[in-house]
Amino acid sequence: MPTVGSGTSPAGVAGETQRMSSTPPIPAELPILPLRGVVVYPLMVVPLTVGQPRSVRLIDDVAVGDRYVGLVASKDPELDEPGPDQVYQIGTVAVIHRLIKAPDGTIRIIVQGIERIRIDEWTAQQPYLKARVTPIPDIMPSEPSLETEALMRNVVELFGRLVALVPHLPDELMMAVSSTNDPRQMAYMVATSVRMDLQDAQKVLELDYVTDKLRHLTGILTHELEVLELGKKIRSEAQSEMEKMQREYFLREQLKAIKRELGESDEQQMEIEELRKKIAEAHMPEEAEKEALRELSRLEKLPPAAAEYSVIRTYLDWLTSLPWAVTTEDVLDIARARQVLDEDHYNLEKIKERILEYLSVRKLRLERAAERQSAEVGSEEHEDLIRKEREGVILCFVGPPGTGKTSLGQSIARAMGRKFIRMSLGGLHDEAEIRGHRRTYIGAMPGRIIQAIRRVGSKNPVFMLDEVDKIGVDWRGDPSSALLEVLDPEQNREFRDNYLDVPFDLSQVMFITTANVLDTIPGPLRDRMEVLELSGYTDDEKLHIAQGYLVPRQIKENGLRPDEISFSQAALLKIIREYTREAGVRNLERQIGAICRKVATRIAEGVAQSVFVDEAQVSEYLGKPRYFFEAAERTEIPGVATGLAVTPTGGDVLFVEATKMPGQKGLTITGQLGEVMKESAQAALSYIRSKADQLGVDKDFFNKNDIHIHVPAGAVPKDGPSAGITIVTALASLLTERPVRDDIGMTGEITLRGRVLPVGGIKEKVLAAHRAGLRTVIIPRRNEKDLDELPQHVRQEMKIILVDYVDEVLNIALRDGRNTQQKLAETTPDEDEMNPPQDGGEPLLRTPALQSSGDAEP
Repeated sequence: MPTVGSGTSPAGVAGETQRMSSTPPIPAELPILPLRGVVVYPLMVVPLTVGQPRSVRLIDDVAVGDRYVGLVASKDPELDEPGPDQVYQIGTVAVIHRLIKAPDGTIRIIVQGIERIRIDEWTAQQPYLKARVTPIPDIMPSEPSLETEALMRNVVELFGRLVALVPHLPDELMMAVSSTNDPRQMAYMVATSVRMDLQDAQKVLELDYVTDKLRHLTGILTHELEVLELGKKIRSEAQSEMEKMQREYFLREQLKAIKRELGESDEQQMEIEELRKKIAEAHMPEEAEKEALRELSRLEKLPPAAAEYSVIRTYLDWLTSLPWAVTTEDVLDIARARQVLDEDHYNLEKIKERILEYLSVRKLRLERAAERQSAEVGSEEHEDLIRKEREGVILCFVGPPGTGKTSLGQSIARAMGRKFIRMSLGGLHDEAEIRGHRRTYIGAMPGRIIQAIRRVGSKNPVFMLDEVDKIGVDWRGDPSSALLEVLDPEQNREFRDNYLDVPFDLSQVMFITTANVLDTIPGPLRDRMEVLELSGYTDDEKLHIAQGYLVPRQIKENGLRPDEISFSQAALLKIIREYTREAGVRNLERQIGAICRKVATRIAEGVAQSVFVDEAQVSEYLGKPRYFFEAAERTEIPGVATGLAVTPTGGDVLFVEATKMPGQKGLTITGQLGEVMKESAQAALSYIRSKADQLGVDKDFFNKNDIHIHVPAGAVPKDGPSAGITIVTALASLLTERPVRDDIGMTGEITLRGRVLPVGGIKEKVLAAHRAGLRTVIIPRRNEKDLDELPQHVRQEMKIILVDYVDEVLNIALRDGRNTQQKLAETTPDEDEMNPPQDGGEPLLRTPALQSSGDAEP
């Protein structure tokens, strides 16, 4: 398909040249040459390049004939050989004046438009397009009019402005346009010279009236001028900005020269002196001060425009802004600390006792150090001694969400009079987040530890590292390994951040970490921390927390006054038992807040002045209860037993269901169980099969039936050995058709010989049973030591049964049947099993971290 050529003269192009002279009349049938992206107008001379074989043959045939050809624009410029439906029906008949064949096989022609034509009928498509055409001359004004003259003048003016803005349009073109008196020729001359879309160019050709063509061109010229003038304005502003920068640069250089002549310091020197003063006032250690002065010396020798200047300047800003010698004085008033902790948290006596022990030891060590200083050492040595005595401590609060781990850290800071800073480690997967980036990298920064110390502005804050159990590991490094240095009192005296590259003393920082579970914390990191467990709250403790802390806080946050809303004790207990079931109090506070908001709405609308929320009104505000005591309903059918588990959100109740069906010794285990729990199910079935005679189970039962064990909540992964006695009990209940007691929960690992082995998480499991309404719990006898951690009122309300063997479990748990213990007495455990191993005996199975509804063994 032909395109617009460059108009090169024949002398500049290799090939053959033919010249045409006279113009014969326009024939009724013409060969049609589709044009790509260009419209040729009557009276205009345009160079074209023809390269398609079909178009080359057309030009060869026309050149030896009458030289007339129909030129029409293709609707899609991307098509190489458009058909009749893919070209416009209005075009121009043109005569070929010059033809040049190039060595690459293309033909370059110069054509002159003669008249507009309309294609009436296509007569051929091969070897090229042919059609019958009708000339359609433009409609000229019958006589000159003011409108035509005004349109022509307007086009000339706009075109003149356009020529002035476009470098490739010559002034001679403007002279030619302004000198013509023919409006048709002016319109086509301007249309050929102006850049416009193909649709606009075709519209100029298709308009019948010359005045309409001039109007259309006026709009196109106006739009093009607006675009060009805006571009010129943008270029002018950019040029002015560059000239302004150059001018300011020369003025600054002149100002520097004037200041040198007057003996005044320049701006850079003043900045250097200011940094030198900050270094002296920062009281850095010797190594850090030496490094800072070395970098300052390098900075003096660099021009401000140097790339490294800003890097060194930023580094010195970091060094001078760190609290190298800034500390807050500890408030070691033990009585006041106890008062602060009691004000902020209910119960948690073990945690509070440990914090008060820490403060008491700190107080005594400082007093002894002061005594030795007065007798033996000087002032400077005394400061060094104090620094060594004030070694940091690393506590790790482990417990379910909502048990007050983060707020405990804030209370500790308030009790000690220290500043508090918190950093979340959840999802952290880049070692550089802890140690910082080396200064060789663009955009390098210190690690988040140093950034936090700078923000808090103190060398000895209470630093809380939240979610230490959720640190990730990938190809960028292991952040938990980087924390080993931070949380080791023997190493963090000289913590070396990669960015600073000088030691910073973290030994006076009191680090406190929090976690939901211990299993995902690497052993070396866990070894550096003192673990304090927050297992969860009982209903009674939640009631006291709600009355003393949650309700007053929600009243304040929702814009209410204490006399405008109050809760009865029964209402709070109903919220605790029927609308929340959690180890902490986070959801409890949300439900109390929801009631406060609804009451605030009623008071704001003037419906009520004060509201007393009683038990009966809780459902009105919160809807239907969400939790029920379902153990009785679930266990009324044989084959269902209630177990206890530990999850990252605290203890939970776990139902184990078993059923039988005709088959052949098959065992199906479902509920997304881990390998350890599947092995417990296999061991439980093997034990039951070995005791079939004592349980009264037919010998052929297992040959003719399949057994299916399922743990509901199948979408939640579960694992751990402590469901062993629960699975045995469910199987025994199924085969003996004796339901399990509905008020009993159990936990414990089993052996094939019927021993019950100890498991972990006893406190969390017993509290979960207490929350679920169970009043009897069966646990291994070797877990008796864990009962000391239970709250006194829970031990009084719950019946804890200690067992050594599975037959004891079945005798206690199964209802309405013969004494299972007597049936199993025939098979007596061997002598080794009758004597339970002491510490160091049979090892406990350890499992990886569990998802919710699983067991996390110690």
